[in-house]
Amino acid sequence: MNILVCDDDKEIAGAIEIYLRNEGYTVFKAFDGVEALNTARDKQVHLIIMDVMMPKMDGMQATMKIREEKNIPIIMLSAKSEDYDKITGLNVGADDYITKPFNPLELIARVKSQLRRYVDLGSMEKKNGVYKTGGLEVDDEEKTVKVDGQYVTVTPTEFGILKLLTQNAGKVFSMEQIYESVWNEPAYNPENTVAVHIRRIREKIEINPKNPRYLKVVWGIGYKIEKQ
Repeated sequence: MNILVCDDDKEIAGAIEIYLRNEGYTVFKAFDGVEALNTARDKQVHLIIMDVMMPKMDGMQATMKIREEKNIPIIMLSAKSEDYDKITGLNVGADDYITKPFNPLELIARVKSQLRRYVDLGSMEKKNGVYKTGGLEVDDEEKTVKVDGQYVTVTPTEFGILKLLTQNAGKVFSMEQIYESVWNEPAYNPENTVAVHIRRIREKIEINPKNPRYLKVVWGIGYKIEKQ
C-alpha cells in the first residue's frame, strides 16, 4: 500500500514516514498542497495524511481538489483541536482527523482502519450485491451509487455508510452503531464525525437535503434509509 504524507514540517513528515515504513507501507512525501496534489495525480496512492497549515496551498484546499478527482481516504493532521476545525476538515472531504501532537500508535491504528475500509468498501476489492430502494441504488460489486439512474460520487466512508443503511433499509442505526460498523473501531464521541458525513451524503443523494426522501433521521435514536 502506498501512502502520501504531506506536511511542511520535514521533521514531522520524516517521523511519520519512519512509522509507516516500519509497518510495511511505501511512503511518498510532499511539503505543500500543490506538491501533494501533483503527487496524488502522478503516483498510485491508497491513502493521504494531509497537514492543514501549509504554504502555496493549504490542506483544506488540496483536499477539496483531490476530492474532485479521487475518493481515496484522507486523514487530516493539524495542531488545531477545536471542533470547528475538525468539522471543516470533514466537510471538505477528509475521512478522519488527528491533532498534533499525536500518538504514533493512534496514527497507525487510524491508517490501518481507513485502509481496511478502502479495501472492503472501495475499488480494491469486489463483492456481490446491489441494494436498491426507490431510485437509490448502491452497487457493492462496482462500488457505485446511483440516484434516479445518475451516478453520484462518494468517498469510501460515505459509501460505507450508504451501503450499511441501504443494505438494511428501514432499520434504524444509532450514531455509535454506524461509527463502529463503518469505521471498524469502538465509538468515542462519534456524533460530530457521523453527522458531518450524513450531511454530506444528503447533499449528494437528496433533491432537497432539508426534506430528505431517502436518508431519514429518527430523532433521539439515529438514522435510516427509508424502505420504498
